[in-house]
Amino acid sequence: MTKSKASAQAAHPLTLIPGPVEFTDEVLAAMATPSQSHVSPQFVEVFGDALALLRQLFFNTDKRAQTFAIAGAGTLGWDFVSANLIEPGEDALVLHTGYFADSLADCIATYGGKPTQLKAPIGDIVTLDAIETALKEKKFKVVTITHVDTSTGVLSDIKSIAALVRAVSPETLVIVDGVCSVGVEEIRFDDWDLDLVLTAPQKAIGVPAGLSIFIASGRALDVFRARKAPPTSYYASFAKWLPIMQNYEAKKPSYFSTPPVQNIHALLASLKQILAVPLADRFAAHARMSDRIKATIASYGLKQVAVREGYQANGMTAVYLPDGVALPDLLPRIASRGIVLAGGLHKEIATKYFRIGHMGVSVTDEDREDFDKALAAIKESLAEAGYTI
Repeated sequence: MTKSKASAQAAHPLTLIPGPVEFTDEVLAAMATPSQSHVSPQFVEVFGDALALLRQLFFNTDKRAQTFAIAGAGTLGWDFVSANLIEPGEDALVLHTGYFADSLADCIATYGGKPTQLKAPIGDIVTLDAIETALKEKKFKVVTITHVDTSTGVLSDIKSIAALVRAVSPETLVIVDGVCSVGVEEIRFDDWDLDLVLTAPQKAIGVPAGLSIFIASGRALDVFRARKAPPTSYYASFAKWLPIMQNYEAKKPSYFSTPPVQNIHALLASLKQILAVPLADRFAAHARMSDRIKATIASYGLKQVAVREGYQANGMTAVYLPDGVALPDLLPRIASRGIVLAGGLHKEIATKYFRIGHMGVSVTDEDREDFDKALAAIKESLAEAGYTI
């Protein structure tokens, strides 16, 4: 059991997985906000401020775009894309760098879209040449990119992919699954001409799960308005939610479905902490920690799942197990030292690797020693399991 020098939280195992992550005291205190009407002046102010600060997180100033924070999981963002931006029978190009592309493709198909997956080898990226070839062969309504696939730790270059899409198929919408990247990796929504970036709060944003967070461009909203048929979801509908978000950001009470009041308070608390320092400094801190963890893992003789330097996530690391060591041999030993890591997720290699999450307060709070403890626990546990470093 571990208690941070800088935290008033009770001693607890450190959660160092690719989400949920550790939370700050201020965020947890905000989750304890007493009951409050979702249309009270006090809450309207909080919600409006949170939506405005999300624009800063996404580097957005174009007011034709809109930020959203809706009760649900990050997965709900897929439903918004599939039900609002793709009409039945329309084609979607899904760039596959791991487990979550399969799930997103399944969601698109559920709403009647026609997903085409462009698959990279496990641990690798989809190349720009392959993307260009696919875009020239067929007209796609959307291209979806998993910025960081949590199953592999592969980091996609969304800036370059978006520029390619604009050059080859400018009407195609660029959709980014940023669940494991927002708050860790740079995403310049306006400058890179993106159309929708979706995320969840329990990763680098550092807020307990319960929100679907995303930003949609003016172009994406125009595509929605030009639909031939109504959206194919009742709850995940821009028709229902766009005016709600616009009203709250304008500090006007509004109602379609009750927002999770406490989660929104926690979101605002976290965004204020995140934006109190330049985002460039935050990204740099995560990059430094990522480099340290990856170098230490390599010094143990272990290999990453993500194979290309420069295309490895800064908020997590997926690590192959050494020969002779299985997940049941390793993770419980690490857990006995007060460190919770994650097993594999990619269905083709799930039993062959484990994952470390390094994002949020565990990285940015210089008084914490979370990764000193984690790296020591991994080393000691490998030795106990019979592996010689």
